[in-house]
Amino acid sequence: MNKSLATNLISVACIVVGYLIPNENAWSHPIREIGLYATSGAITNWLAIYMLFERIPFLYGSGVIPNRFEEFKSGIQNLVMGQFFSRQNIESFFKSQDGSGSLSIDPEPIVQSVNYDEMFERLRTAVMESPFGGMLGMFGGAKALEPLREPFRNNVEKEIRTLANSPKLQEVISQSATNADTVDAVVAKVNGIVEKRLNELTPKMVKEIIQEMIREHLGWLVVWGGVFGALIGLAASFL
Repeated sequence: MNKSLATNLISVACIVVGYLIPNENAWSHPIREIGLYATSGAITNWLAIYMLFERIPFLYGSGVIPNRFEEFKSGIQNLVMGQFFSRQNIESFFKSQDGSGSLSIDPEPIVQSVNYDEMFERLRTAVMESPFGGMLGMFGGAKALEPLREPFRNNVEKEIRTLANSPKLQEVISQSATNADTVDAVVAKVNGIVEKRLNELTPKMVKEIIQEMIREHLGWLVVWGGVFGALIGLAASFL
């Protein structure tokens, strides 16, 4: 049972109990007042929450989230682009951790992703299809090149690491990354992705997203509406 329903049921139960207790009983009036005020507070808050997400005929201001759908989309886009993918943030992302303005490339992911066996097979095929293939046929053919597989892999790995750590390559990539046109292109691309996704959203989807985020917390508004209503009712019963 959710908090809102439980609060309303308890409040209504207090009203029923208050009217069932004989008027001569000292608790009859206080319990009745507690139930009435608690129900009033809980239902008022529940209605206010309901009006955030649903349009109610003749109630001006209801359905604020569906009615302001375009403003919510614009706000989400401004938040994402302004706070997370601003031009300054993207420029900072391209810079190295030491603040030197150059990028630090880790060659290991590249080294690990290369299929060296496939590269070697292509090399071996090219050799066998060349004029040297006939000569190698006298020395075992393609199998004669097998001992070269491991040295080939080691040398290619070495060359990749050397290239990735080359100061000249680092400089070229750094200049490209901090180039105004490059940064603007990244910002435009991210903005296009965000805008495309937002255009796919419908008012119902936005409503459900917001409801999912704050449903639990909104339930407490009904609970506290009932609690404070009960306290006001208790105070009113002594007046």
